[in-house]
Amino acid sequence: MVASVLFGIVGMFIGLILALQLASPTFNLGPYLSFGRVRPLHTNAVIFAFVGNAIFMGIYYSLPRLCKTPMFDPLLSRLHFWGWQLIIVAAVITLPLGITTTKEYAELEWPIDIAITLVWVVFGINMMGTIFKRRERHMYVAIWFYIGSWLAVAVLHIFNSFELPYAWFGSYSVYAGVQDALVQWWYGHNAVAFFLTTPYLGLMYYFLPKAANRPIFSYRLSIIHFWALVFLYIWAGPHHVLNSAVPDWAESLGTVFSLMLIAPSWGGMLNGLLTLRGAWDRVREDAALKFMVVAVTCYGMAVFEGPMLSLKNVNAVAHFTDYIIGHVHVGGLGWNGCLTFGILYWLVPKLYGTKLYSQKLASVHFWLATLGIILYVVSMYFAGITQGLMWLQFDESGEFLKYPNFLETVQEIMTMYKVRVIGGLLYFSGAIVMVVNLWKTAKAGSFIACDSALVPTKYGPLEVNKGVHRKLEGLPGLFAVLAALAILAGGLFELIPALLKEFKDPTVALVEPYTALELEGRDIYRKEGCYHCHSQMIRPFRAETTRYGDYSKPGDYVYEHPFLWGSRRIGPDLQRVGKRPLTAHWHFTHLIDPQSTSQGSIMPPYPWLATKPLELGYTRAKMKTMATLGVPYDPYQIDSALTDLRMQAEGIAAELHQADPNIDVSQWNTEMIALIAYLKKLGVRIEPAADKEEKK
Repeated sequence: MVASVLFGIVGMFIGLILALQLASPTFNLGPYLSFGRVRPLHTNAVIFAFVGNAIFMGIYYSLPRLCKTPMFDPLLSRLHFWGWQLIIVAAVITLPLGITTTKEYAELEWPIDIAITLVWVVFGINMMGTIFKRRERHMYVAIWFYIGSWLAVAVLHIFNSFELPYAWFGSYSVYAGVQDALVQWWYGHNAVAFFLTTPYLGLMYYFLPKAANRPIFSYRLSIIHFWALVFLYIWAGPHHVLNSAVPDWAESLGTVFSLMLIAPSWGGMLNGLLTLRGAWDRVREDAALKFMVVAVTCYGMAVFEGPMLSLKNVNAVAHFTDYIIGHVHVGGLGWNGCLTFGILYWLVPKLYGTKLYSQKLASVHFWLATLGIILYVVSMYFAGITQGLMWLQFDESGEFLKYPNFLETVQEIMTMYKVRVIGGLLYFSGAIVMVVNLWKTAKAGSFIACDSALVPTKYGPLEVNKGVHRKLEGLPGLFAVLAALAILAGGLFELIPALLKEFKDPTVALVEPYTALELEGRDIYRKEGCYHCHSQMIRPFRAETTRYGDYSKPGDYVYEHPFLWGSRRIGPDLQRVGKRPLTAHWHFTHLIDPQSTSQGSIMPPYPWLATKPLELGYTRAKMKTMATLGVPYDPYQIDSALTDLRMQAEGIAAELHQADPNIDVSQWNTEMIALIAYLKKLGVRIEPAADKEEKK
């Protein structure tokens, strides 16, 4: 509980910094606090530190009471707690340093991934051991969701974390391009599903009836809710990569199963809200219940929006825009945040044997949080719809883009970015009020360390059921096996064909592997988090091909480990930027001071790149690792990598010196030079022999 509250405040504060950085780039403070490095720190802090600790808090409180037995092993409990906090500390250290895999919600490098796996196994043994030694035969619905969540997260984490290391804190994904995108968003979508949704549904099924002092509305509905979710959710990942280079069959599967998710998701929402029938007078007075009502309502909103965004025509407008940010924060601020607040307001007085210090302060927190969510989400909805429509708009003639300058679309939504800051500040202020209230509550009582878990108050279903499922609830081993099969079915059906597919796209023959310098530049692009603001995926729309060039094909990405398609455009797409008439000096000036080349840009400046030496100790190791993964580097290329790198770098340095004599030509060994080399390579293909002959 303490860890969840502490990291919740930290994660929200970092989110506020990010909002300020978008409202004004002056808030980007040096290399370690620039937007690209701070953004993954925010997502990891909120998802794994705030929400993750809240999940474990809820399970460690509810599971012994539902099973009428203490947790399986106190040592495992302590190992789980301290192991998880050390993983969070490792994230806090590595992410600002630019040590990242670049895979969204899975940015932590391979040694930390192994630690996550070990800690997750410890947690699973402790949880399943408690369930197996329970003294209550019936497994209540909350336990079903705990089991399903643990199994799914284990599978997702392991499959998405296959990477080949080249150093202790450096690796490349074993998957390439389209395959990597499918695996990542199979993981990314289902990390939201099975880390931010299903365990919280388990907490809802326990804490909402407890706080309302009423049984859950429908036992039968909870059965449908659970099994439909664990089977359907895993199929929906491809809806994050619609209108892309992903095969049509995968996109269609993602859309169909996303639409089917509406029914069980709303069934769960109604099961929660209808539990409060006859208790609405208490909702007006009880802060815990007020937060829970908002949480379940936001859950309903988020799980309706997700399927709607999986429709290709809706996705065409909303994808890559701030609408998705609004959608994510309906779930994050509303569903996860408010349910956590509601649980804390109910739980802390119980743990300390006293009453909540102040219902009025809790009410102030409620209105600050609710108003903050509304301002945040509505501003992002308006910003996103504005962006999407402006990107696709042609002028009256129908021949030219109405807004050819990408910066026009950025400037149009700056007011919305400022409104988002106000919304975030209100939400953060409410959380501070909660901390004061909970602190005062704890001080007024004394912590109750007892075994009351052995005799819990149990709220069973209204109906009396003696069917097959009731019997299954007494067999946790079989229940876990069936849940695992339901989870694995969709994942295996989608991923196996994608991983076995050989790309026949003729584009493959035109794609040249990166040189040593370009590969180093790509890693700097990843380190600085450029993919958080720039996509590398041109969708097959006339507006996009007019703006950016030829649309993306699977073969374009055959050597991309990992893929860098991005999920948001705060800047223009960069896949074909190497084919644009931009000189090395333009890139240099743009990276030092973006405003000087692109007036009105909110891109952070990167002056340190011009002086920071390029680390060449792992260059050959990187190329060897890529060769192992199928990139056609021959032994000679690898052996001569540093010589070739220097020749290419000196050429770019000479070009810069010619454009500006103040730039020292001897400064070839900098991160700036490598990044420029990478940017100039993007989208450049090998010219077919026939075309060369024709030109000759």
